[in-house]
Amino acid sequence: MAIHLVIIDALNLIRRVHSAQPNQDDIQAVITTTTRTINKILKETEPTHIIAVFDHHLQDRGWRAEILPQYKEDRKPMPEALQKGMDDIQEAWWKLGIDSLLSDGDEADDLVATLANKVAMHNEQVTIISTDKGYCQLLSPTLRIRDYFQHRWLDAPFVEKEFGLKPEQLADYWGLAGISSSKITGIPGVGPKAALEILTQFPTIEAANESEDLPKKYRKKFDEHYETAILCRQVAGLRTDIELGFNLQDIRYEKGTRDLYGLPNNVK
Repeated sequence: MAIHLVIIDALNLIRRVHSAQPNQDDIQAVITTTTRTINKILKETEPTHIIAVFDHHLQDRGWRAEILPQYKEDRKPMPEALQKGMDDIQEAWWKLGIDSLLSDGDEADDLVATLANKVAMHNEQVTIISTDKGYCQLLSPTLRIRDYFQHRWLDAPFVEKEFGLKPEQLADYWGLAGISSSKITGIPGVGPKAALEILTQFPTIEAANESEDLPKKYRKKFDEHYETAILCRQVAGLRTDIELGFNLQDIRYEKGTRDLYGLPNNVK
């Protein structure tokens, strides 16, 4: 039987549900709504394996802040009531058959990316449940992203329509244009339109910088901020080499569906 791993970007889902609640201190309402949502996801995706990945709230904001100190420096903390109710939410999901993976110093994005990439590389189906467009850089024939709330796939046609680029160019795009919400600066003066123009002509930041055909209006900016663009691309990118510490076998959704037919159970 083929594998279908579903990875839920847990806080992405929970925060959206929580923000829509009339009384944001009512964690039971969040539990009720998220479990209803999870049940719909299970019905729609029919996973053989499933896991919910939760972010660890680091004071130092992880490795990205080490190389780009301003990264997410002013992000709002999780509301106190929601933070206190997180164990109850995880317990409710566990009763549905969904284990939780809590990061230990790594951002959830990198844990999701590592697990998704390892399984997809074995030509098994992976579905990431998230509204985060950052995951689009992982897209492959067997790896897809589902925006549950908008009822759409964040696939290659979506990336083409949204950005005018290929999925594999997205990290370069953000390295140039930046991501204001995360305080990833990119190259000053190079916005989305300019980044698109550059990456339409050149496949990568390096190729643009090395070419004599780079438009003069961008040459000075590259000369002054090239290293910053490379750092921003690294921060906007996703790591796929995190030590996970568990086997794919551990997160099967139903008994009897975890035989991997050639895919090693150990995905550490």
